[in-house]
Amino acid sequence: MFGFGIDKKTLYIIIGILVVISLLSYGTDGIISILLSIPAVLIAITVHEFGHAFTAYKLGDDTPLRQGRLSLNPLDHVDPLGLAMLLFAHIGWGKPVQIDPRNYNRNISVEKADAIVSFAGPLMNFITAIIFTLIYCCIIKFANASFYLSSFGVVIMSIIASTITMNIGLGVFNLIPLPPLDGSKIFLPILPYNAKQWFIEREQMFYIIFLIIWITGIAGRLISPIIGSMTDAILKLGMSIFGL
Repeated sequence: MFGFGIDKKTLYIIIGILVVISLLSYGTDGIISILLSIPAVLIAITVHEFGHAFTAYKLGDDTPLRQGRLSLNPLDHVDPLGLAMLLFAHIGWGKPVQIDPRNYNRNISVEKADAIVSFAGPLMNFITAIIFTLIYCCIIKFANASFYLSSFGVVIMSIIASTITMNIGLGVFNLIPLPPLDGSKIFLPILPYNAKQWFIEREQMFYIIFLIIWITGIAGRLISPIIGSMTDAILKLGMSIFGL
């Protein structure tokens, strides 16, 4: 059950209605843009959550394995609400990977293991963005111009470009050092003891701050320049590799 007496089924019906209303307001071009972004969203969410699951498993926790999260099947990782939010608000999430820190091996501290597992999600997004950038540049380099100027080619290139941007966006967004985002656990081990305790004691306050900057769109405005810079840098890297 969710808060305010709304269960999952009712919530998803409400989301479905809102999605339909949004689509009707987008017009033909907007709907096509949304449809082309669906593969990118599914890929970004899937690799992000798989990164968490795989890393936790490698550190000794078999919980993700037992729950079927060591998979690249989007159906194992997509949360309908998070998917809808990512499509229409450009800030969303996947189904959280459940971790049991008690299962970690003791080669490193639990805190450091949590940080590594948390960073694995954004890292997978950045790696995926680089891979799709290389694919994008490879097509430009070797494909016949008639391919990427054709309707089919335009669709393929649009999906690839969207996948690059979506992965960079999801990766950067999750590095914001506020709970419940990955960044809050990534940066915790490097804080001095007193700062760490201060942060932990005020975790609920930081949740509220996160909700405020998310709902008001401040988060998007803060990370947009970073996303743009990273996208440009990765694209320049790909073009230099292929001599474009």
